[in-house]
Formats: sequence, structure tokens, C-alpha cells
Amino acid sequence: MAKRVYFAFHYQDVIDFRANVVRKHNFTEGVESAGYYDHSIWETAKNTNALTLKRLIDAELENTSVTAVLIGSDTWARRWVRYELMKSIKRGNRVLGIHINGIKGKDEKAKPLGPDPFNNLGFEISNDGTVVKPTEWKDGAWRYYSDLEGYQVSTAQPQANRGLHLRLTHWCSTYDWVENRGYENFDAWIA
Repeated sequence: MAKRVYFAFHYQDVIDFRANVVRKHNFTEGVESAGYYDHSIWETAKNTNALTLKRLIDAELENTSVTAVLIGSDTWARRWVRYELMKSIKRGNRVLGIHINGIKGKDEKAKPLGPDPFNNLGFEISNDGTVVKPTEWKDGAWRYYSDLEGYQVSTAQPQANRGLHLRLTHWCSTYDWVENRGYENFDAWIA
């Protein structure tokens, strides 16, 4: 069965063509032959207010099972990428990161890897492991994430995680499109 993938990324990486290399890497014979569906919303999200954008993201995430965060130079700092990530985890999507700066942009140059957004987001886990509160690294400290409230999880966190604050790197894998041969391995990453 085809995976329904939501791609989260910074718009600059679309302008530079890096994001589209990943999003459209296996579409030569059509979306269905690629084995997944792209649920990105960047084309419709331009000039949208915060509440409308949250609703739009939420609606597009409803039909997905995987969220792939395309990590460029400034992806980690984008408010809506952080929201897409946290909301994806809340709804139970498999979430992974893919560094895309090794892909040559429209200027035919690669860039150094951008910061991993999973290092700057996390969860504070209740002592009984049933409630998580999203957090973000902001102004030199961990703060509660303002775009999403804490919530009850359907399965309690393992004993080892209870009462702790953990970065998303604890749960989310990150790959490099070029070094890890994304064109060949993307299907395995989203499985």
C-alpha cells in the first residue's frame, strides 16, 4: 500500500530546488508508481494567517502516515516546520529528517548541513508517562512550545523516559539525501 507522506520544509529550499529533488525524485511515471503521495501544502500556504495555516496543516496531516522533514540551512528556525513536526508526532505519524544541503541547488553548489530541528524540539514527559508537553529551545533555555498544548498519549512512555525531558532526536531518525543515497533508500526510510 502506498505511503501518504507529508513533507515539511523551508520555502527557500523549494526556491533553491533542493526540496523538490526529494519531493519529486521518483515521479517520472506518476505519483502512484512512486509508492507514496505528497501531501505538502506550500503552494496553498502563502499569505495565510496563523489560525488558517494551522487548520490547513492539520487537514493535510489527517491523511498521512509519515512526515519527512527536509532539513536545509534554516529549517530548524521555521515556526511552521516546528508545528508540522509536533503535530505529526501528536497524531502518530512516523517522523524522520532528511538533510538536503548536500543536493546541488539552482546555483549548482552544495551547502554545509543545516542544524537538525530534532535537537531544538522535545517533550517533557509526566512521571506516569501518560502526558507529554511539547518544548522548544528558545532564548537559551527549554520553554513550553506555544503552538501546541500538552496532551495525553495513547500508550504510556517506557519507564526509562518518565519524568524526563527528551529531545526529538531520542525518537526521530535523520538521514542525508546524498550520503545515504536517498534516491535509492527513501522507500525504506518511510516504511
